[in-house]
Amino acid sequence: MVSFRKSKSKKKAAEVAKEEVPEKAAPPEPKPEENGKADEGPAAKSEEKPKPAPAPAPSKPPTLDDIPELLKTMTEEKGEKSAAATKRIYELCDVGHKQNRVPMVCSGKWDVLTPLAKCLTQESGDGRHLACLALNNLSIPTENKRVMALGPASKEVIGGLCKVIAEDKQESYLCCICLMNLSFLEASITTILQHSPVDEGASPIPPLDNPNSLIRVLEKLLTNSPSAPKSGSGKSEGVRWACGLIKNLAKSEENAALFGQTEIPRCVVENIRNTTAPPSRWTSNSLEDFSLFVILNLAQWPVSKDALIGAGAVDVIKPIMSEGDLQGLKATMACAFLDAKWEDFPDGGAPASKSVSELMTNIVEKKGKDGQYAYGVFKLYTATKAYRDLAVSAVESGSANTKALATPSSVALCLQVVSDLVLAAVDDAEGGSKYVPDAMSAEYAVGAIEAMLPAILDEADPPRVSVQSEKAAGEVAQMLLTYSDISGTSATAKASAKKSADEIKAAGGSARPILEISHDLWTQYRKREGQPLDQFISQERGIEVDESGPLDFLPCVNSSGETSCTIL
Repeated sequence: MVSFRKSKSKKKAAEVAKEEVPEKAAPPEPKPEENGKADEGPAAKSEEKPKPAPAPAPSKPPTLDDIPELLKTMTEEKGEKSAAATKRIYELCDVGHKQNRVPMVCSGKWDVLTPLAKCLTQESGDGRHLACLALNNLSIPTENKRVMALGPASKEVIGGLCKVIAEDKQESYLCCICLMNLSFLEASITTILQHSPVDEGASPIPPLDNPNSLIRVLEKLLTNSPSAPKSGSGKSEGVRWACGLIKNLAKSEENAALFGQTEIPRCVVENIRNTTAPPSRWTSNSLEDFSLFVILNLAQWPVSKDALIGAGAVDVIKPIMSEGDLQGLKATMACAFLDAKWEDFPDGGAPASKSVSELMTNIVEKKGKDGQYAYGVFKLYTATKAYRDLAVSAVESGSANTKALATPSSVALCLQVVSDLVLAAVDDAEGGSKYVPDAMSAEYAVGAIEAMLPAILDEADPPRVSVQSEKAAGEVAQMLLTYSDISGTSATAKASAKKSADEIKAAGGSARPILEISHDLWTQYRKREGQPLDQFISQERGIEVDESGPLDFLPCVNSSGETSCTIL
């Protein structure tokens, strides 16, 4: 039987991926000797034998119009005929036919997903392998992700991929990649991890109670992996891409709560502990890169951070912070989330402050810099939470340590995040921001401001009176009080904002250099954005009086009590 399986190794096939599925070249055509006898040399030519029939002309490439007949063959035939039809479906969406991928899934003309999902259950490796390749390619377009992960065939697709992983087939790594592609659609990550198959008519079983659920299948894959699997082997590739899938799925708190009750946190910590490669040599999408990402994503949620702390994550990733590159940034934020001591951060916390502050800036300004993650990789609430946790760690070890974090640009950025949310929430506010932060980001920014107050309110040396500091204190305090009154602000954030406002307002009598400069940077930002500069200026005014009583009770009453008002 002719095999359509690719001769390339799994590692080679997988590593050409950037963010999503590696696109495979078409499976090799059979060699000439597979279709007939090889040339037997000159001696054979001297014999008078009938000439072999000419090789059949190559079949024409498939078109979208062929899909109905191909799907019929896939579902009604078995063995080689079914595999050949599956191969043609794969060719329709391979790297040379990217334009077909969205129509094949989203046009509504055909259901290619259900037959491909059924092919995943075949005992024949050829049909199963080709179905995996086709599903991988179809899972790349954003439009297709929603249909495949949330549409009518989602149960069959996710179930078929999960079954291949559970049975530890050689295509397991391809199934992990396909699921990882689908999980780039954030709306799908809860649905994917909640996959918990039961027999028809049976009552639903929670994922953690079902050994056939996706989360338990992934846990089994990681726990049964050798401590140092051979690089490029089927087992190592399966574990690697499973960690890539878990990285995406761990972005939601609901999913993190499930992961925290499994052995997966311990497994990813062990992946880092057992590696022999230095962090500087970890490539994107490597097992170590994925594992550190999983640790970071799980560490930010209280429901899963304890599992990482129990696995000794801080001691394992702490040395990575000194790398100072992308891996160092992830390790720094993870250590902040995991309540690492301030002394654990290298060089007095200055590199940690700089890297996380730059990340916040990249996200808010929707940009990226060489050697840093672009704004789309992390959510703003992840970066602001990391900065808040760094500030809390600093102040708990001594108020003087907050100076490393309370740079004017960082303080101004925190003020910007909070004020942008306030302007978005206040109906009568004019102007706005290119980036409207979420409520969690603003809450973490307020928490960072509160923790950095010892440095923000540090007096000038020598002390002096400053009108600019008084103005800055009044405006910042008013903005924080306005924020505390916004509907939906948590009780913790309200208390933090009010406490910070009181301390800042009380400190406005003398010069506070960091507060002044931070306020000036914040004001410049609002000017650039066309935001109202009087939005947070207090309107409270005193009432002048003389021996006749209150002055200017009405706008047309003068100090002598005479009026020019006409009352109708």
